[in-house]
Amino acid sequence: MKKIILTIALLLTIGIGSSIAQIVTDYWSFGFGLTYPRFSNVNIQPLNSNYGGFLSIEKNFSENVGLRFKTVFTHQEGEWKNSSLNMITESTNLVTGDLDLLYYVLPCEPVSPYLFAGAGVSLRMLSNWATPALDENETALSFNVGGGVEWAIGSDWKIMTEYGFHKMFNSELDGAVVSTEVNGRDAYMTLNLGLQFVFGKGAPSKLCEPCQGITQVITPEKVDYDKIEELIIEHIPKIITRDVVVDKYIVAVNDRIVLVGVNFAFDKSELLPESYPVLDKAITLLNNNPKVNVEVEGYCDYIGSNAYNKELSVNRAITVKSYLVSKGIADSRLSTVGYGEQNPVADNETEDGRAMNRRIVFRIIK
Repeated sequence: MKKIILTIALLLTIGIGSSIAQIVTDYWSFGFGLTYPRFSNVNIQPLNSNYGGFLSIEKNFSENVGLRFKTVFTHQEGEWKNSSLNMITESTNLVTGDLDLLYYVLPCEPVSPYLFAGAGVSLRMLSNWATPALDENETALSFNVGGGVEWAIGSDWKIMTEYGFHKMFNSELDGAVVSTEVNGRDAYMTLNLGLQFVFGKGAPSKLCEPCQGITQVITPEKVDYDKIEELIIEHIPKIITRDVVVDKYIVAVNDRIVLVGVNFAFDKSELLPESYPVLDKAITLLNNNPKVNVEVEGYCDYIGSNAYNKELSVNRAITVKSYLVSKGIADSRLSTVGYGEQNPVADNETEDGRAMNRRIVFRIIK
């Protein structure tokens, strides 16, 4: 076959559905944000004039389990009375390194709660402390527990909200040691708000997206492909300058190849059984052109919000890509993008026209 520049379009008949961010088996993430700390279980009166920030790096080994290293700076304040009954404001600065194990309770949801537990080591720096015998700077160990929620805001970004409780291994956090304490252990809590950037993604999750990598299923019902071909001829004749039938369900249109009969389950990004024979023909075409790279572009009709439609188009494009990869097409040859309701090819005011606009396009890139 001659080496040519192709852009391949997959025309689908699909319904509007909800979508979630693509979940993968494993990944890395980098986080940063703000921390509000506050003394808890200490010998002085805690104040609210506190602040802090954090950086983190996390490795998720599966959909449920991750390991995170987080470095945190916190400034905490409290009050105590001296021998003249004057109120003194004490401050503690902490630079902490925490290593925590995370467990995601609902890993497949866009709003994903999790629990964590681990240990940390801190450099404590005191100012105006109550017990003179304590060193100004000292290191201490801590035990950490807590929980949080990750909010997916795209394929690569998440918002993180988190509560943590940190129990120290001594009673020197607040700079005040009381003689009556028995096995005293100071503590503090933190509220965190930040962003996470996801990178180094592994394979698509079969736990969260069962349709990824699914084997071919034979449809029990006959699909009216002629009806779909009639829609193509009726609604997009103006863009056709050269029309060559390559296969019953594959039509070359200028620099595009149109695949007819790929469908999704209503309200989901899962392929329906009748889609697989048509996609398998596209796989044959890609195998016959091993030097061609493809960008899978998703589109929707105009029903729904722009943001909703864009996310839906991205996830359906990812579904098609994942099926191609499961059948042997190299992942490096494929990329995905979603354009939502942009660039309609037919009239969105009619049912048939909307069916034409709910489509996926393969564009050849080099």
